[in-house]
Amino acid sequence: MEKKLLVANIGMKFGMCHVEGALNCKDAEIVMICDSNEENLRFAGERYSIPEEKRTTDYMNIVNNKNIDVVTVAVPDQLHVKISCDLLRSGKHVLCEKPLALKREELEEIIKVSEESGCKFMVGQICRFTPAFEKAKEIIDSGTLGELYFVESEYAHDYMKLVDNWRSDPLRHGVIGGGCHAVDLLRWLAGDPEEVFAYGTHRLLPQVSYDDATIAIMKFNENLAGKVFVSTGCKRDYTMRTVIYGTKGTLICDNTSPTMTLFTVDEEQVTKEAEILPVEVNNHNAVKEFEVFADAILNNKPVLTDAREGAKTVEVCLSIVEASKTGKVVRPDYNF
Repeated sequence: MEKKLLVANIGMKFGMCHVEGALNCKDAEIVMICDSNEENLRFAGERYSIPEEKRTTDYMNIVNNKNIDVVTVAVPDQLHVKISCDLLRSGKHVLCEKPLALKREELEEIIKVSEESGCKFMVGQICRFTPAFEKAKEIIDSGTLGELYFVESEYAHDYMKLVDNWRSDPLRHGVIGGGCHAVDLLRWLAGDPEEVFAYGTHRLLPQVSYDDATIAIMKFNENLAGKVFVSTGCKRDYTMRTVIYGTKGTLICDNTSPTMTLFTVDEEQVTKEAEILPVEVNNHNAVKEFEVFADAILNNKPVLTDAREGAKTVEVCLSIVEASKTGKVVRPDYNF
């Protein structure tokens, strides 16, 4: 029998999906879980039948364990870089939750450490594993929509009951902490934006100092524009409604619906009746995410959402925040 990857999971409040990802991977075995909160740790341990001797409240016990191969990191965003760098320096492969970091200098640090470590590093940009968005990417790449000219996505999520100390941190602007999902999705579907401009409002979340609604306009190239809407105080169900417009068709989809709508044209370029395409609903597909990461480790494949890719997404988010504050067009700097 081939040796399995020995896995540890850090962060049991937000990271239990990563525990499930490892548990469902035939090539992995969980040897330790960690959370600084003893109640979170106990709950996860009992839920997944992980004995007490495999639980710890100190992540350094994972860092110092030479037998561990892979670690998932699902802690408050402010801790992503410190914990990930400690793990990488100890020779472990790391899957870190989004956003990669909150500041430009942190992006540069983790890129440097990940590349010097020789280990695999993956940012958990989960939308790239969402069935509807995977299907959207497939349709775009097939040429069905023709040439794209406008793309839009939104991150609409009511944080009224979710805001706590780390979420209210001014550095964790809603665009960076949650809106990075929509930004990364458009980067994956359409490429890197060359310019961004944004407006923000603050009407719904008095607990935070940053805007709770932001609309960003993006220029990808001369023939392709985009829009991202982020609302962390909206009064509606959570959604990431996304629309892709091309010269031969339009696709409407999201991450919580069992269908997506596709419009195409006939030979005379007249719009045909819409096709309703069924799609699996799985808006946090951590099982496939971990499978892809494990495959990259075991077969020495490149990680598509590596530190540089995760940094580009955060750089666009930082540019949006800057644009909304200054009222000026900002050109993201992808040189790290």
